[in-house]
Amino acid sequence: MSTEDPIEQLPRGIALAWGVAATPQRGPKREMSVERIVDAAIEIADHDGIQAVSMSAVAKRLGYTPMSLYRYVSAKDDLLLLMQEEATGLPPESEAVENWRTRLEELYEAQSQVYRMQPWLLSLSIMGSPITPNSSAWLDASLEALHDTPLTQDERIAVSIFVTGAARWKGAVFAGYEDQKRATGLNDSELAQQESRLFDAVITDDGYPSLRRAIDAGVFTSEADPFAFGFECGLDGLAAYIDRVRRERGDGASAAAGEIPETASEEGEPSASGATLPAEETPGEQSVPTDDDPEVAADKKYRESQKAVRQAQKVLAEARKRERQTLREAKERVAKRR
Repeated sequence: MSTEDPIEQLPRGIALAWGVAATPQRGPKREMSVERIVDAAIEIADHDGIQAVSMSAVAKRLGYTPMSLYRYVSAKDDLLLLMQEEATGLPPESEAVENWRTRLEELYEAQSQVYRMQPWLLSLSIMGSPITPNSSAWLDASLEALHDTPLTQDERIAVSIFVTGAARWKGAVFAGYEDQKRATGLNDSELAQQESRLFDAVITDDGYPSLRRAIDAGVFTSEADPFAFGFECGLDGLAAYIDRVRRERGDGASAAAGEIPETASEEGEPSASGATLPAEETPGEQSVPTDDDPEVAADKKYRESQKAVRQAQKVLAEARKRERQTLREAKERVAKRR
């Protein structure tokens, strides 16, 4: 590999995530790997929080010296990056998803669940765009969901950020409530009642009239999901925008369900989205690309190859997970025999 190869210019943490970093020539005689180090670090974070993760703590958990770990992971920042990559995992496979909206809702829920299961991820700083395999797969999945929309690439990225941001914010709030529940021993209903009483004690009609009305309406003890409502409103706005863009371009497609409806042919006839198309904006006959079109064929081949790559990454991740599980079980058996 030449010195000009961009792979060689990758920071070590990112190179480790992609599996292209050089492995140490010398190391502990007993089994050691980047995967085992990351797995041990995640176990510490899951149990004691991200603040408890250090190279010395991980080394102690594995039964090695800190210096032996540095042969594999040269800095704590690299370890945190690899922990984030492993904990994030891959996005759910898209199966029988008929439209962009359903897929984005699926990705939103899946990302929210990731943050709820491992809230220490929220404590890690956001260091620019995702470059690691799993993080890139999530971004790619959002972009793929929008593939058949008229959005520009900039707009698709913006939508992807919106989905991730909404999931992260929901995860952050739920993680905070989980911390309160552990600290106080209260359940969800009891915690909501306590929160409502605290607001009730300090919020007056004179000082905060709108908030006072909301408190009196019982918003803090309501079972309604404000996160779901806000996210759905965001998707409603996106659907309206896509619908408008399609009408302006004259293809008559509705964005509400991500499908192509029948087009209006006469003045005043409503489209499937509920909008009325004036006669001058009614689309005429359009040439429909087929698989014989070189561009369509190339695009289809590219999408199939991307799906194959994601599937391969998923298989590899599962294999590594099974490997780590086997190692843990073997270690436990050895410990019991002692």
